[in-house]
Amino acid sequence: MNLPRPLKSSRFESRVFLLLLVAVTLAFGWILVPFFGAVFWGVVMAILFSPLYRKLVPRLKGRRTLAALLTMAVILVIVILPLGLITGALVREGAAVYERIQSGELNFANYFAQVYAVLPHWLTSLLDRAGLGNLAELQEKLTSSLRQISQFVATQALAIGQNTLDVVISFFIMLYLMFFLLRDGVGLSRRIRDAVPLNDAHKRELSAKFATVVRATVKGNVLVAVAQGALGGIAFAFLGIHAALLWAVLMAFLSLLPAVGAGLIWAPVAIYFLVTGAVWKGVVLIGYGVLVIGLVDNVLRPVLVGKDTKMPDYVVLISTLGGMAIFGLNGFVIGPVIAAMFMAVWDLFVVERAEFPEQIEHIVVSHPAERRDSPPPHDRPE
Repeated sequence: MNLPRPLKSSRFESRVFLLLLVAVTLAFGWILVPFFGAVFWGVVMAILFSPLYRKLVPRLKGRRTLAALLTMAVILVIVILPLGLITGALVREGAAVYERIQSGELNFANYFAQVYAVLPHWLTSLLDRAGLGNLAELQEKLTSSLRQISQFVATQALAIGQNTLDVVISFFIMLYLMFFLLRDGVGLSRRIRDAVPLNDAHKRELSAKFATVVRATVKGNVLVAVAQGALGGIAFAFLGIHAALLWAVLMAFLSLLPAVGAGLIWAPVAIYFLVTGAVWKGVVLIGYGVLVIGLVDNVLRPVLVGKDTKMPDYVVLISTLGGMAIFGLNGFVIGPVIAAMFMAVWDLFVVERAEFPEQIEHIVVSHPAERRDSPPPHDRPE
């Protein structure tokens, strides 16, 4: 006789508990926001190098702490140390280029004027109609833009210098989190899967998809970026272009954008060579850019990214661009991961709908008003 009251109480308590669960989860995410980059890359690197850790554990007779430390040492040697050395060299070359711009030795406006002077009449007329024919005005705009870029770079460098402590703290948080995720990641992922209210098959498939996409995206994009940047830097050094390392790093960074990428750097340089008389340099750079640098993007990226993620190239492109537009540099991983999880969840929904159409239809279209209008269980026909 007293059954309805405990049932109502149980529903009320369940709703309060779910509200509390959501609130504390959001609060925990909020306190992690200042160190989002450190936490994100700690998780990514742990996922990326977990196969190495799993191979080391049996060879070290189950000593998981030692295996995690050795994996961390490998990460430091092959990832973090080279990245630090390249960053140092990049800062030096960037400073040298900035000094040449400030002294007037490197004048992009003059380069544009030289290109404009040898353009055919139909093209200059087209530029005039587009409002790009006034060289004095264009030079002023270009100089202003370069000044703003220089000020932005200087401001960012000053901010990094002033926030050195924050950078160091974030770095050690990443390493600290990476260590524990490598050593205890299996148990932690199992607890997370147990807490997710899905059936075991769905949880296994989604977690495997997440790890696969992270590994494929990071390995694929990073390898493509390194290959294109290195090839572009070699070509620039061979052609005698100043600050080849700086341009190589810019090409590597831009190569994170599929299809266009490094061409945003080498194509304008090739055009400048052609219109200023260095025809053989322009032809060589165009041929090298299309057949070598472009081939790396067209061949390696679909194999390394699209093959493992089982996503079409256009989805990889759109998700990468959208992810970087929203999340910055981290978006080249976050974007494809979100796209892959979107496709995986919808695939699971389609499969479930095909196997259990009545249950899915009931979940999708059921409404409290319909349930109130339906007859009680004891009045329904057998």
